[in-house]
Amino acid sequence: MLSLHGKIVAITGASGGIGEATARLLAERGAAVVLSARRSERIDAIARDIREQGGRAVTCVVDVTKAEDLRRLVATTVAQYGRIDVLVNNAGIAPISPVADLDTEGWSAMIDVNLRGTLNGIAAALPAFREQGSGHLVSIVSVAGLSVSPSMAVYAATKNAVRTVHEGLRKESTDGVVRTTAISPGYIRTDLADSMADPHVREQTRKNMDAIGIPPAAVARAVAFAIEQPADVEIGEINVRPTVQA
Repeated sequence: MLSLHGKIVAITGASGGIGEATARLLAERGAAVVLSARRSERIDAIARDIREQGGRAVTCVVDVTKAEDLRRLVATTVAQYGRIDVLVNNAGIAPISPVADLDTEGWSAMIDVNLRGTLNGIAAALPAFREQGSGHLVSIVSVAGLSVSPSMAVYAATKNAVRTVHEGLRKESTDGVVRTTAISPGYIRTDLADSMADPHVREQTRKNMDAIGIPPAAVARAVAFAIEQPADVEIGEINVRPTVQA
């Protein structure tokens, strides 16, 4: 088992799904975690459970569409633990629908949370990483951007945009201070389908999750693997796929 003892990790979207699984696994393996999300009661309960299991965890209420909230997350992490080693950009939504439905509100929401939220996280974390001399950005992207499915065009576009930002940042980070890893899962068994307005798309997504979805813990293991690597090893992207297709 990998050991993450001493790592300080802040996680967005930690109130459930991939974010919760990641917080629990990293804490179990020795990291100190800062859980952030909009649902304060939920992250407080998860953090309390982690502490009861012997782990280190605190919380910070964050709306990733607000740059000041991400700055507060980084400041809280540094104030609590002395530094921030890793920021996991996990918060995301997927009110997907066919482009022809013209759900411009849904498009804007995905751009704001999935893309702008990640950029806000990067903008908040980079100064701290530079001051410390090291730091690792891990963002949850999606294989949807590699093979676009019907109804997922705008969602995939936001995730591909994050992938592009990561690659650009990787090429800019020639001094070895900042490491970047994009984690690209396929269907994950989470409540993401609840954000989909179209009932037919929502039902089909749930069926796909049941048929070929993988547990959030699989993505958490990929995050842990990326973080654990030595300072001179950078894993640009990890694809997490089901081992058995239904």
